Order: sequence, then structure tokens, then C-alpha cells
Amino acid sequence: MIKLVVTDLDGTFLNNQSSFDRELFQSVYARMKQQGIAFAACTGKQCERVEKLFEDVGEGIWILGDSATRIKRDGQLIREFTLERELAQQAIRLITEFDPQLTIIACTSDSAYVHSSIDPAIYDIVKGSYQQVIQVDQLEQIDTPFIKLTVYDPWERSTALREHIEHSMLGQIYIVDSEARWLDITELHTHKGETVRRLQEMLGVSMAETMSFGDGENDIELMGVAEYSFAVRNACENTKQAAQFITRSNEENGVLLTLDKMLSLQALRQSIS
Repeated sequence: MIKLVVTDLDGTFLNNQSSFDRELFQSVYARMKQQGIAFAACTGKQCERVEKLFEDVGEGIWILGDSATRIKRDGQLIREFTLERELAQQAIRLITEFDPQLTIIACTSDSAYVHSSIDPAIYDIVKGSYQQVIQVDQLEQIDTPFIKLTVYDPWERSTALREHIEHSMLGQIYIVDSEARWLDITELHTHKGETVRRLQEMLGVSMAETMSFGDGENDIELMGVAEYSFAVRNACENTKQAAQFITRSNEENGVLLTLDKMLSLQALRQSIS
């Protein structure tokens, strides 16, 4: 019996317009709640951005946001995993050394911070994932605890940047180049898989009772914490190899249609038993 469904958002649950079929979701989510199944969005997006995304249709949804560094539900912060300040500052120096033109998004509990010189077009891209964004002259002036760093590179060098940072910081932080243009840095061992395991413990749900969906490199750990792990058809090859199953693409409502079938099968099984 499935008791927990966890899905990545961008490229997985959301279509290429960063939206989803709200009518279908409401139907599927209502049936999930009837069957006592928890639903979690596990994403690099800021928790508050996810709350806005599911506004009016997402009561009771678990949000594992900000690259799984925060757990929220119905506006309440449940858990948070911070990145040591000196490690964050060291990573910022290494990123700047690699290319001072890269966009660094320094995230705290209250906001995402970017440099005031950010290009307006890139700022719009940042706002697609972050509801609360503050521009500052120096990232060093941020005086609240960091939860993660994200780097946006329009020149698609995130793998080279990861290798550059790892040369000095391997084993001190968790770092993943989720896509060619995006790289995330969090506390060591803080990633989607580990945060889902913490949620499973909180809910008393086992791996055998969990279903997960993903598409990117940062979803590989997500495939390892669910017996029923699905990569969408548009997923990267490494995630497909880590998944138990392949479903339709994000443009074809792969997550919701798979859930719709699962709910029907589970209801049939319950009626027979």
C-alpha cells in the first residue's frame, strides 16, 4: 500500500511552462487524501514559491523545498537544515574565482539574496523559483544562517564548476549540478533522499510504502528512497537508470496520470481484501 508520494517539480510534475493541470490535480489529490496518502513536493524551489504555486489547491501538502533544506506544511516550518557560514563563504569565494559573472543565489530562511548588479533577465529567471528575493551589494553582509547556495550559469558549465569547488571542499558539503545551468550547495548529507527519509520517519512510512518521481541529477537520491520510483520520459539518463520505472513526460502529465492509475489499482485491491 502506498502511503507517501514524493515528486520533484521542475521538469517532472510541472510542464515546460512551469504549470500543471490544476483540475486533474484536484481530482487526484482528493482521492489521495481519501486513501490516506501524503503528497510531498521535493524541489529546489523556495518553499514560499511552492506555496504560491499550489495556492487554493494544496492544503495539507508537504513541501521539501529550497533543495530539500526546509520542510513546511500549511505555512508552518517543520524542520530546517543550515549550511555552516564559513563553508558557505568559502564556496562563494570559489564560485567567484571560477567566474565572477556567475549568478549566486544565497538562501536563508527568510529570503533568497542576489547581488544588486544582477541582469534583469536573469532576475526574472530567479523569480521563477523564489518568491522572496532581496538584492544586496555584498553577499557577505547577509547576517542570517544560510540554508543553501544555488548558482545559475547561462553558459552551462555547472559540471566544471562543481569539479572546481570539489577540489577544495570535497567531503565538507553536498554539491550537485542538477542541470547544465544550475548547481546547488547544501550541508553535507542534506539532499532530497535524506530529507525524504526524515519525512518518512516523521510519518511512520517505509520505503516500500513510498512512490517517487524525478527527472534530474539531483533526483537520483529520490529514486533510492522509494520502492516505486519513476523517472519521467524526459529525465536524464542517470535518473532513468536509478529508477524502477519510466513514465510519461512532464509535458504529458506523467506524474498525475501515473498516480491516477495507482489510486484506482489501490482502491480495487482494498475492495477485494
